[in-house]
Amino acid sequence: MLTKKGKYGLKALVDLARLAPGETAFINDVAARNNIPKKFLDTILLELRNVGILRSKKGPGGGYSLSRPASEIRIGHVIRTLDGPLAPIRCASRTAYEACDDCADPETCQVRRSMTDVRDAIAAILDNMTLEQFVADGGAIDGEKEELPISAAS
Repeated sequence: MLTKKGKYGLKALVDLARLAPGETAFINDVAARNNIPKKFLDTILLELRNVGILRSKKGPGGGYSLSRPASEIRIGHVIRTLDGPLAPIRCASRTAYEACDDCADPETCQVRRSMTDVRDAIAAILDNMTLEQFVADGGAIDGEKEELPISAAS
């Protein structure tokens, strides 16, 4: 499940991806435009800066901006940075595997095998989706996606 931290991080990245090249945004403005608590956003943007997704500049003309084109930022990387592994349970994770203490044989565990398939499906989508595609798709995160009218010819 996507946490508020992950959701707010994605909203902030969509906001920053919509800036003109070379333009920056102050954290207060990003927070206000996206209804995100500023203190929480401070922490999120710092994490994204520390992994090289964002850059920041102090002083006049300062603020945050993407460190590279939106077409080079993968949504899976963003979510793993902010929320950790994509797997729904630890024993299905590739990056943070932990054996279950109630499982006698992880190799034959049906729950683990099924959740590994879920993890693979999630990763297949998010690791191939760029921030550019996410923004082009409307940046919908929580059911905000606009419904398109169905034509009579459909």
